[in-house]
Amino acid sequence: MSQAFHKQWLWVTALVIASFGPVFALGSVLATSGPAAWTLDLLSWPLDGNMDYAAPTTRFLSALTGGFLLGWGVTIALLRAYVYDAAPDGVRRAVVGGCLAWFVLDSAGSVASGNAINAGFNLIVLLLAVGPLWKPARD
Repeated sequence: MSQAFHKQWLWVTALVIASFGPVFALGSVLATSGPAAWTLDLLSWPLDGNMDYAAPTTRFLSALTGGFLLGWGVTIALLRAYVYDAAPDGVRRAVVGGCLAWFVLDSAGSVASGNAINAGFNLIVLLLAVGPLWKPARD
């Protein structure tokens, strides 16, 4: 893969991560929590409607999660725009490292909370977010 391809792929990475932000931010208000509840229901398969967004603590955690995910995605987009050309392998390593850290902790927490199926969904998201960034570019 070339550095140009890696730089373009960082858009994919940023969008994959940031796209979860608004979904979970909407979960902070009961009237708009449907997409967040459905997403959690999907990630804890099977779809059975057991995700409860009525508790204020759940909605607060959803707001925090949405903010962190949007911020992380925007950070990757800004690294792509302002840093990548000066340090392409450093940006690549930082993004892959961040994605791996998320994957390990999120998957471990999912297993510990009785939602092991989410580790499988996490693997799909990890592969999509990291894509060709696994390997250094050849330029």
